[in-house]
Amino acid sequence: NLNQTPELTEGYKKTGEAWYNFPLGVADHFIRDGKQLAGLDILFYGDIPIGSGLSSSASIEVVTAYALNELFNCGYSKLELVKIAKSVENNFIGVNCGIMDQFAVAFGEKDKALMLNCDTLEYKAVDTNLGDYVLAIINTNKPRKLAESKYNERVQECAHALTALQKKLPINHLCDIDTETYNNFKYLVTDNVVQKRARHVIEENDRVKKAADVLASNNLAEFGQLMYASHDSLRDLYEVSGTELDTVVEYAKTNPAVAGARMTGAGFGGCAIALVKANAFDTFSREVTAYYTSKIGYAPSVYNSLIGNGVGELEDAVKTEL
Repeated sequence: NLNQTPELTEGYKKTGEAWYNFPLGVADHFIRDGKQLAGLDILFYGDIPIGSGLSSSASIEVVTAYALNELFNCGYSKLELVKIAKSVENNFIGVNCGIMDQFAVAFGEKDKALMLNCDTLEYKAVDTNLGDYVLAIINTNKPRKLAESKYNERVQECAHALTALQKKLPINHLCDIDTETYNNFKYLVTDNVVQKRARHVIEENDRVKKAADVLASNNLAEFGQLMYASHDSLRDLYEVSGTELDTVVEYAKTNPAVAGARMTGAGFGGCAIALVKANAFDTFSREVTAYYTSKIGYAPSVYNSLIGNGVGELEDAVKTEL
């Protein structure tokens, strides 16, 4: 029960912090863009934990935009729907997010990883054959209370680093340079903390490019090591991890059935992911739960997942049984 009965032609306004602000924001964007919508009832069903860094809000935004676009023949392209979803998050909800989550929800492909340039929105789907591995999602069950404020803080720190580097380098983004170039010019970034933030971003960008190559060559062992390196950098240089996330990765490094692990999302709680042998998943789930609980005092939630397709209409998928 959304407890709202506004006229569609008047648009909507954000109401508190409720989850339904996300679909309302999408409908509001369509209406303000001159699209003619009729009344409808929408049932949302999903199993993505809310507030855990797994893009539940982006999922609701994109699927709502996709459904309205199809139902009312609004004529938006899929990329336009992604931009609408991001705009809703930024302007209706008030969260200063980027476009990666919405893009992945819209353009994801089964058994493929997306390599995305968030500036140009050029992307490449990289074949990702997990073989006898699965992706384990470990929800620390710690609320991400600091995530939004610290996210905005990191954005500002990276902007300061970019401004400093632009004194000598003709760049528009930190990702325009590689690690070697940064090391040659990092003296321009005089603040030690800002220097660490920039180093993480630039080295992580290099890791992403390398990860695409090792995935294409089906080298999951090396990909796993890149996951660990990424987490270490997020912990030590970008400083967005935390005891809970570090505990999960700490355990993963002791388990020979795990190829790699890292935090995901904005950090400060939320989830980690691990590449785990499928036949060892149940054991991994039990052991990481026991280890985490002994260190933190409460249990995580562990999920078994694979890589699926992005948004779309599911033909003949409606269940008649309640």
